[in-house]
Amino acid sequence: MAKVEFLTEETFKTKVFNFDANKDWKFEGDLPCMIDFYADWCQPCKQVAPVLEELQQEYKGKINIYKINTEEEKNLAGMFGIQSIPSLLFVPSEGQPQMAVGALPKDTFKKAIADVLKVEEPA
Repeated sequence: MAKVEFLTEETFKTKVFNFDANKDWKFEGDLPCMIDFYADWCQPCKQVAPVLEELQQEYKGKINIYKINTEEEKNLAGMFGIQSIPSLLFVPSEGQPQMAVGALPKDTFKKAIADVLKVEEPA
């Protein structure tokens, strides 16, 4: 069962972007990913969480979905200029990542997965 994975600064550097080794964006992962910047006290974040779990199941083996707790990983939140949560970073295998803000509906996530991550919805 594919699960949403929680990232720390160290795991972020190995799975997404090693900002210590690279000035310019260089994706370290093997699959495109979505990163949910959240906090435990955030009500809209709690609404998004089950949707992300569903998407991880539906797109298993095609994308990875990660979560970063902005209260614990302030450096990562600051690096991406997170001012409101939930904020979701869509990271394609090639090209620049794109940010979306807010508790978006599942269909909007699916559209971003297709448009930004270039991953088609599983049949």
